[in-house]
Amino acid sequence: MSGLVLPQIRATFRAVAAAVVPETVALDADGWARMEAEVERALAVRPERVRRQLVLFARVLEYLPLLTNRSRFSRLAPTPRHQLLKSLELSRVLQVRRGVWGFRTLVLLGYYSQPEIQVRIGYRAHPDGWSARRAASEPLAGT
Repeated sequence: MSGLVLPQIRATFRAVAAAVVPETVALDADGWARMEAEVERALAVRPERVRRQLVLFARVLEYLPLLTNRSRFSRLAPTPRHQLLKSLELSRVLQVRRGVWGFRTLVLLGYYSQPEIQVRIGYRAHPDGWSARRAASEPLAGT
């Protein structure tokens, strides 16, 4: 499996995103494209084995609810979707917990790394740390 990961699991990824960050349901096509591009960039540097595991986990997650809800994960209502993720993140099986938290981390990275989202939530982190914030809040010399 080489190339992009998300086209293979897009419906599941977006359903997980809606459960983890409910604000994603308001994203337009460009917002989703930016989010998915950021996730793909993060996945591109990961080993092929990790990308395959993510796709496998997403496929299991997509079809697991058929056993109890007679519906795929991406078609579940928000409450059963959230309940399933909650139960899986508390699983006794370490790999399942890692899968949920890994997926969750990718969603958070993809959403909150977008500059317009950072502005909206007031995120002002800077690579220079606190010193950059102090410098920005100091009055200009001569004023």
